[in-house]
Amino acid sequence: LQLQHSGRYRCGGRVKRWTSWQGVSAPVTVTVHGVPVSGVSLRAQPPGGQVALGDRLVLSCAVAAGTGPLSFSWHRGGSRAPLGTGPRLELRHVGDNDSGHYQCRVSDGDSVAESVPLNVTVLGERDSLEW
Repeated sequence: LQLQHSGRYRCGGRVKRWTSWQGVSAPVTVTVHGVPVSGVSLRAQPPGGQVALGDRLVLSCAVAAGTGPLSFSWHRGGSRAPLGTGPRLELRHVGDNDSGHYQCRVSDGDSVAESVPLNVTVLGERDSLEW
């Protein structure tokens, strides 16, 4: 069942015995409701969101429930401007300015849900040394 199946329906039938009889039911209205988006989560590769300077970071967004079509957007530090769209965000060569809290936002056109922010830390050479 999909959202576009909403509408007015009726059924009809015909019985043939000694005489023909044909009948049509009164119309009924069927409304298909979408399931609101919920359970948005994200994961990072490498796990935990700690990535070395210059390495690759991949963030993936998952949705537990929601009626499509779904649209995805990625945000850092509460910014309204999206970093990307789609269920994955790939940063090929992370830099110092890529640190921060990342969130995935998912919408079905009617409802919006966001993941819990993930703190991404870019480790520079000095950060990864133990003294």
